[in-house]
Order: sequence, then structure tokens, then C-alpha cells
Amino acid sequence: MIAMPDKLSRVLDDFRALAHEEERTDRLVDYARRYREVPPEIAARPFPESHRVPYCESEAFVWANEQPDHSVRLYFAVENPSGVSAKALAAILAETTSGSRPEEIAAIPPDIVETVFRRNMSMGKGMGLMAMVQRVQALGRQIARKRDERTAAQSGV
Repeated sequence: MIAMPDKLSRVLDDFRALAHEEERTDRLVDYARRYREVPPEIAARPFPESHRVPYCESEAFVWANEQPDHSVRLYFAVENPSGVSAKALAAILAETTSGSRPEEIAAIPPDIVETVFRRNMSMGKGMGLMAMVQRVQALGRQIARKRDERTAAQSGV
């Protein structure tokens, strides 16, 4: 069974260890500040709807690019300037999955949202953040499938 990226597991352990909500809030704000928008060579406005995260109140978009070493790099755009939670999750995912195999990205469970944010969010926000993780999972599966198809075609299978 494939596990999620190790870096992400360590960040989740850090969030589990936080005893006070104020610490969690500070950590999330720090991640939100570290958020970097998708570079123009990957995507430009208006962003294609095919990359939009459904249900996300912050109008998030996600891209995944396979790197020459077959690892994956994730990119995000969060259109709502007040979308601190979406920016924090985007930064966490981008930082902790860079260089991971697509199967590891596909193995990220949506319940990481509860680990990171606890239950201190509206149902709508929670749905949007879980949809962000589900979109990332789907992109990991898509890249793995395309890689497997290329390998099969190259081997004549």
C-alpha cells in the first residue's frame, strides 16, 4: 500500500501535537503567508474551469506537473484574497508534496483537513478544503495513469 508523502505526514504530526488553538491559528497564518501563486508559465488568468476546485468558497485552482524525474509538483491559485484557510492548505500541500511520486499524492486522504483545521470551520469551508485534497488526489492518479500508459506503449504492451 502506498503512503502519503513523508513530509506531509510530519506536518500532520506537528498539527496533532498542537495543544492550543492559538498555536494552530498562528501556524496556519504562517503557512498562508508562505503561499505562492501558480507561476505564469504554468497558468494565467482567467484560469481554466477544468482546474477549479469544486465547492471551494475561496475560488481555488490546482495544477500538477510531472517533473523530469517523474515526481510531481503542485501549483495553486486562490482567487479570494481573504482565503487564508485555502492559502494555508495550498502552501502545506505544495511544500510537503514537491518531489513526491504521483501514487503518494493520490494516497493523501481528505481527512487531513480535519487534522490541520480541526472542526473549527463552517461546513462549506470544510467541503471546499476537502475538495481541494480530492482534486490533488485525482491529479496524482491521472499522472500515474498517463505514466503507466507511456511505459506500456514504449514496451509494446
